[in-house]
Amino acid sequence: MQPRSVRWHRAGLTTQSAGGTALTDCAEAAVAEDIGRPAVESGTGECNAGIVSPAIPPETDRFVVNPAGLDQLITSLGDAGYEVLGPTVRHEAIIIEPITSRADLPQGWGDKQDGGKYRLIRRDDDAYFAFAAPAGTWKRYLFPPRTVLTRSRREGNSVAMNDTAEDVPRDDQKRALFGIRGCDLAAIAVQDRVLVDRAIPDPIYAARREGLFLIGVDCSDPASTCFCTSMNTGPRAHEGADLVLTELNPGDPDRHRFLVTVGTERGRQLAEQLTTTEASTADIDCGQEVNGAAESAIQRHMDTAGLPQLLRDSADHPQWSEVAERCLSCGNCTMACPTCFCLDFGDEPNLASGVDERVRRWSSCFELSHSYLHGGSVRVSTKSRYRQWMTHKLSSWWDQFGTSGCVGCGRCIAWCPVGIDITEEVRAIQLEVPDPLDAEETPPPGSGKTPPAPGSGKTPPAPIAERN
Repeated sequence: MQPRSVRWHRAGLTTQSAGGTALTDCAEAAVAEDIGRPAVESGTGECNAGIVSPAIPPETDRFVVNPAGLDQLITSLGDAGYEVLGPTVRHEAIIIEPITSRADLPQGWGDKQDGGKYRLIRRDDDAYFAFAAPAGTWKRYLFPPRTVLTRSRREGNSVAMNDTAEDVPRDDQKRALFGIRGCDLAAIAVQDRVLVDRAIPDPIYAARREGLFLIGVDCSDPASTCFCTSMNTGPRAHEGADLVLTELNPGDPDRHRFLVTVGTERGRQLAEQLTTTEASTADIDCGQEVNGAAESAIQRHMDTAGLPQLLRDSADHPQWSEVAERCLSCGNCTMACPTCFCLDFGDEPNLASGVDERVRRWSSCFELSHSYLHGGSVRVSTKSRYRQWMTHKLSSWWDQFGTSGCVGCGRCIAWCPVGIDITEEVRAIQLEVPDPLDAEETPPPGSGKTPPAPGSGKTPPAPIAERN
């Protein structure tokens, strides 16, 4: 089957097909009893990658399942009342939707991502999880892009409110996120800080977050847009998952299997319902080498040392004007981001049905109306809106929530129509730190200081309105 082109409606991009590369093919033996495939001979435990990531703590429970074990896992979650959401191929991309079996997973498919580009590619192996960040985020299932808060209907001379039992916006459907990457696990932890760990939790997010079952998958094929290692969020699924899967040997049908690491007690209880074998030293070593190979494949990096303070001190850096020449202020980066949480409220009247809805929907700091106060918007230029987005994401987010707002998934790079790269914008600011004297403010009257003299090479700062 030939690779297909990909189209994404927000970015408006169409890219051509390209071939994929196989995952690391580990050649060691694995314990095979009772998992539905022939046993293999004992081996050295060596993998071709030759790069080892930090070891998993020895007290962690690990075991092995074959690909059929994925069906057992999905079925067990369904029997426990969970709606299982996972990666699947739809609309010529790997997206997140409800799944009912491993047949729904993107077996044999991968992706290629770069600045302003995403394309689905056909692989030459049977890997189920050989792709990077999916198109779209898991966030939409916890923090929906549109939520009806109230409905009203005119009935004669009166108005009936909330006639659809949505008096309190809740969602009691239990969900399991199957196949979530380390960067997206970190994004959920960030949103927990923003939307739950506060005086008044967001009821919509909190209701969906409660009881959420998380099955992580270590990333083996990061995209060129990924920089999770800089943010310490991947490619290994670190914390927060009930179970973590590491896919081994997808290129060899006789050795294709999953190393499963238990993260929580309820993860252990679910694992007890599966047909498993104890993980051998060879399995564990191979899993670590898959992680190490993925880490070495990361191409983009961001130096975060001192970055929050640097951005606070660089409001007048010339790079903001430079990036504004390329930025369309379309908001794709915020819509694709797994942590952005800006929202808006509005009324949607329907004259045909006579029903009015009060809705909450995603918004973006790139919208002109986002900073609207009486008399107009505060951030009227693209320069000021891009500066607000990046400075909040990498600097003032720390002040608000004690963490970065970026997890290094690279979606803002891939889904930017013009391919703006946040890592390059940061690097440009780091390489050219403005001279404080060049940004010296005009002294106030009576201060005893004089403005820079004409011809001195220095100019007073622009008025605030012009800076924006």
